[in-house]
Amino acid sequence: MEEIALVDCDSFFVSCEQLVNPALLGKPVCVASNNDGCVVARSKEAKALGIRMGMPVFMAKKEFPQGIYLSGNMKLYGDISQRVMTKLKEFSPLVEVYSIDEAFLDLTGLRRLYRRQYIDIAREIRTKIKEEVGVPVSIGISSTKVLAKLASEKAKKGEGIYRIGFRDITEELKHTSIAEIWGIGRNTTALLNKFGVRTAYQFTLMEDARLSKLLGKRGLELKRELLGESIHPVSDKYVAPKSIQKTSSFAKFTSDEGYILNSLNYHAHRACKKLRRLGLKTKTIAVMLRTKDFRVYYEKAQLIQPTDFEFEAQRVIKALFAGMFDPKTIYRSSGVIFEDLTEQAQLSLFSSAHDNRRAEDLTSAWDRLEDRYGRGAVFTAIMSA
Repeated sequence: MEEIALVDCDSFFVSCEQLVNPALLGKPVCVASNNDGCVVARSKEAKALGIRMGMPVFMAKKEFPQGIYLSGNMKLYGDISQRVMTKLKEFSPLVEVYSIDEAFLDLTGLRRLYRRQYIDIAREIRTKIKEEVGVPVSIGISSTKVLAKLASEKAKKGEGIYRIGFRDITEELKHTSIAEIWGIGRNTTALLNKFGVRTAYQFTLMEDARLSKLLGKRGLELKRELLGESIHPVSDKYVAPKSIQKTSSFAKFTSDEGYILNSLNYHAHRACKKLRRLGLKTKTIAVMLRTKDFRVYYEKAQLIQPTDFEFEAQRVIKALFAGMFDPKTIYRSSGVIFEDLTEQAQLSLFSSAHDNRRAEDLTSAWDRLEDRYGRGAVFTAIMSA
């Protein structure tokens, strides 16, 4: 039987801010998304006030003026996340980084190595991260990822550590709403409720044929994971992303064409930099615009030659934007999406080796300048026709 732990950093962005500024401890702190669009992290004091996750910052400030609202600092969060993940790898050779603040650990067999129970290993992990990194974590332990995720949610509401043993599964699922299960969203919950399925236990009692018809392979795998059979073991193998998306809300609603295009150019640079870091190129570029009243416009174009070069991406983005922008419309956010990512690109008939070398030299210099002087050290102007 596998033993999987999910380590989840508590209110991670807020915890990072409190680590570098202890004066924020015990205060109703909120961290905002890009350009202070909405609340993406809250301290327990902010939650107690009633500040909601995803709440627009301007609304939160109006309704809860006693809150402390901070702009996100992704470099800080990334650095601290790396420290947490490094510490986790000291305990288990198999660590799967799931997100910036979550990781799965395979603890199977480590009980003999450490000569202690799995719950005691988890306590040591939690203590070490708090003492040596400085942020609190909650740890859920069980035989599958889905159950470990459920255990971690219970750990957050309790003493920070929770284990669901194989013999405990049935009783736990009887008292767990289907909506609490990882991978079950609002629409799926509503669908299952129509069939009388309201608890995770009732989900495991569904016939495979009906479950397959409703949710397909995913539903069958979820059922097996809930019953304690590990379908998706912990893996530290890197899986390249299928797409890269960079979006942000504007500081103020706007219909300024130049301002919006500049925001798209900035998103393109961030996405291209990530492509280069991953050794990938994109074959499809998409532009997203969201209006003040939340209508979304989306257009995309396929490239003849895959690219990771900002100027090539920005030319495509400018053309897409020209066909989407309406000066009479007020916009709240923008975004750039790169799809059809590939690791290599053959030299196109429409480009030369010399042009490719120039692009590589330019982007390499650009990346070095930002690594040394920080994001925003280099800007591109709006390209003319």
